[in-house]
Amino acid sequence: MSSKTILVWFKNDLRLTDNETWFRACEQGDTVIPVYIFDPMQFQKHPLGFPRTGSFRSNFLIESVAALKNNLRLAGSDLLIKIGLPEFIIPELVGNLNVSDVYTSQEVTTEEVGILESIKQKLEANRVDVKEFWTSTLIHYEDIPWPIKRLPDMFTQFRKEVERESSVRPLFALPAVKNFPAMQTDPVPTLEQLGITPSITDARSVINYSGGEAAAQNRVKDYIWEKDLLRQYKETRNGLIGENYSSKFSAALAHGCISPKFIYKEVKKYESQRIKNDSTYWLIFELLWRDYFRFVARKFGSKIFQQKGIRDKSFPWKQDVQLFETWRLGQTGVDFIDANMRELLATGFMSNRGRQNVASYLTHDLKIDWRWGAAWFESQLIDYDPCSNWLNWAYVAGVGNDPREDRYFNIESQVRKYDPKGEYMNLWLRGSDSKIPG
Repeated sequence: MSSKTILVWFKNDLRLTDNETWFRACEQGDTVIPVYIFDPMQFQKHPLGFPRTGSFRSNFLIESVAALKNNLRLAGSDLLIKIGLPEFIIPELVGNLNVSDVYTSQEVTTEEVGILESIKQKLEANRVDVKEFWTSTLIHYEDIPWPIKRLPDMFTQFRKEVERESSVRPLFALPAVKNFPAMQTDPVPTLEQLGITPSITDARSVINYSGGEAAAQNRVKDYIWEKDLLRQYKETRNGLIGENYSSKFSAALAHGCISPKFIYKEVKKYESQRIKNDSTYWLIFELLWRDYFRFVARKFGSKIFQQKGIRDKSFPWKQDVQLFETWRLGQTGVDFIDANMRELLATGFMSNRGRQNVASYLTHDLKIDWRWGAAWFESQLIDYDPCSNWLNWAYVAGVGNDPREDRYFNIESQVRKYDPKGEYMNLWLRGSDSKIPG
C-alpha cells in the first residue's frame, strides 16, 4: 500500500486547535506538509492609491503565520512558506513533493473561490484530489435549516430558526502530528519584503494586537475569565475608548487564529460556572451575525462586491476623489467622523459604533460610492473579513440585508449618546500625539 502525502494549505485558518483541515490531514495522511502562501495580489495597490492590505493587517498576518510556524515546529512539523500566486505554487509543490491530496479550508468569496477552482483544474490531470473543509463559522454550513438558495434575506429570521433547529458541533482536538519531510523552509517574510511600509504604533491604540493562536486564546481567557468582562458586555460594547469595552476577538477570528466554536464553548462554560445573562447571549448573537454574512456571501457570490449590491438597487453615487480623501484622512470638519477616521489611520482599529457612523456619513451625507469606503476598510482594518466588511457596508449603504430603507446615523444625536463629554473626540483630534495626517 502506497503512503499518502497530504499538503495542507493554510489560509484564513491560522491555528491548530479546532481546525478540521489540519485534524483530518494528520488523521488520514502518512506525511503531512503544511503550507502558507503570501499572495502578492493581496498587497497590490487599489486604484485609489492605497495598498489592498495595509501595514497593520499585514503585520498581524505576519505575526500569525510566524506563530503557526513556531507551533508546528514545537509539534514536530514545520510550515513551508512561499511568496507568489497560489494557482501556480500549489501545483508545483504537488508535483515536486509527490503529493496525493491537497486539504484546505472552504472559501466563499469570488477571488478565493476562483483561485481554488484554477488549482483544481490543474491538479485534475494528475488525479490529485482537493478536499475542502468548512472551518470558519459557529454553525456548520451543512447544519443550517435551509438550502443556501433559500437562506433568509433578514438576519432575524435566520437567527431564530438557527437557534431553534441548529446546534454547534464539538471542537476538533489537537491531532498527533505526522511526518514532515526533510527540506529547507524559508523564514516568514518581513513587511518590507511584501512591499509594505511599516507604520509607527500610536500610543493611543486601544489594544496592542498580537497575531497567533496563543495570543488569541490568552485574550479570550483575559476578557472572559480573568477580568470577568463578559458579564457586562452588552452594556459596554458601544464604547469608544480603551481596551475592554468590547471583546476585541475580531482580528483573531478574521485570521482564523481562533475559531468561533472555541469562543462559544468558553461562553457556555462561563454561563454554567458564573452567570448567564443578556451579555453572554449577546456575544453569541454577534457570532451568529458573522456566520450570517458568510452564508449570504455564499448565496450571492460576486454581487456582494457590486455597486447595486444584493438588492440590485441603484443610487446616484459620486466618485469624487478629493471628497473621499477628506473622509479617508479625517479632514471632513465633522469632529466625530474625523476622530474615528484618524483612529483607523493611526491604529488599524475602529469601534463598531464608529464604523457605522463613518459609513453612514460617507454614503448618506457625502454620497460617495460605498465600495470606496469598503476598500479603505479592507486596507486598514486589522480585523478585516471580506464577508463581514463588504456586507456591513452594503447594509449601511442600503444595498444589503436591511429591512429599513434608509439606515442613516444622525451624527449629533450619536455624539450626545456615545461621546457626550467629547472625550473620544479630544483624544483623537486634540490629544498630545495627534496630528493632521498628510
